[in-house]
Amino acid sequence: MPINVFVPKFRTQEILDEIRICLDKGWTGLGFKTVEFEEKWKQYTGLKNAHFLSSNTAGLHLAINIFKNEYNWHDGDEIITTPLTFVSTNHVILYENLKPVFADVDEYLCLDPKSVEERITHRTRAVMFVGLGGNVGQYEKITEICKRHKLQLILDAAHMAGTKVNGKHVGQEADVCVFSFQAVKNLPTADSGMICFKDDLLDKIARKQSWLGISKDTFKRYDNECKTYNWRYEVESLGFKYHGNSVIAAIGLVQLKYLEEDNNRRREIASIYDECLKPMKDVNIIYVAPGSLSSRHLYQICVDKRDEIVQYFCENEIYPGVHYLDNILYRMYSYAEGTCPNARQKSNTLISLPNHLCLSENDVYKVTEVLNQAIKKYL
Repeated sequence: MPINVFVPKFRTQEILDEIRICLDKGWTGLGFKTVEFEEKWKQYTGLKNAHFLSSNTAGLHLAINIFKNEYNWHDGDEIITTPLTFVSTNHVILYENLKPVFADVDEYLCLDPKSVEERITHRTRAVMFVGLGGNVGQYEKITEICKRHKLQLILDAAHMAGTKVNGKHVGQEADVCVFSFQAVKNLPTADSGMICFKDDLLDKIARKQSWLGISKDTFKRYDNECKTYNWRYEVESLGFKYHGNSVIAAIGLVQLKYLEEDNNRRREIASIYDECLKPMKDVNIIYVAPGSLSSRHLYQICVDKRDEIVQYFCENEIYPGVHYLDNILYRMYSYAEGTCPNARQKSNTLISLPNHLCLSENDVYKVTEVLNQAIKKYL
């Protein structure tokens, strides 16, 4: 059997039962299940606000759009960000005619605080922190920098569903944090996300902006007690069609019930990898930052001759991943070439090993055995 980097696990019958409620009710769009999922997410994370969206990317764009409009940012203003991420993190900055300014990464593959401080100018408006693989890196230092320089802290928490620091779910400190429930994430749906603003007013704005700037969504226009439909609404701003729907929320509600259990299993697998890989001197393990409990969305290592080793894995029916290529390699970000040498070095050597709920211990041992064979062959 092939061993893939990601294989999501779904509680199929429970999910179908939850979706059936939507179908029987005749309400599959924005409404009762999205509201229920938002409330359950707030209970789980302890975050003040939560709004269910169609994707993490939609949430990141929405956050930047709202900050730009509410805080009077101008075209060309800067957001300090990481080059080691999925491109959506940085694309959303360009969507709003702002400039991504790339800071280098640390040993955890997260933003290096020293590099961030060096990039701050009079045009800097925010810092975009990515918890790559569920790692928090030096997030607390980045938080302190943002407070000191009066910058907005945007947490791209796409990989961080279930990541905790000092016993609390990550995100409390950020001005906004955005989660992903995409198909292979720790809480997989088909595709969806959650945006969590610290400010209640911005949460209210997000709910309008995610529904095309309309003042009342369809669900709120129906008065169940009076059996009336308040059809008239205002379009208050130029918004987007970014809201989530009840069918996908139904999947999320079931998956959330198992998130802690599932993340614990990922941590167990990561511990086996740690034990097996420590003796391999040519393998640089990307460790979890101390004092944190990572979601362990990714288990990452760095090795020389990465491409040859990945090919050797594939020849043995093991299909790892690379998360991610340095975004500065892409033409729209090439203006920053040479500014982040550590990110480039990591990008050239990174491998994400399979770490999902369908792996057996024997699968993990096979991955490490094949890696050892590849190292002996190429290094």
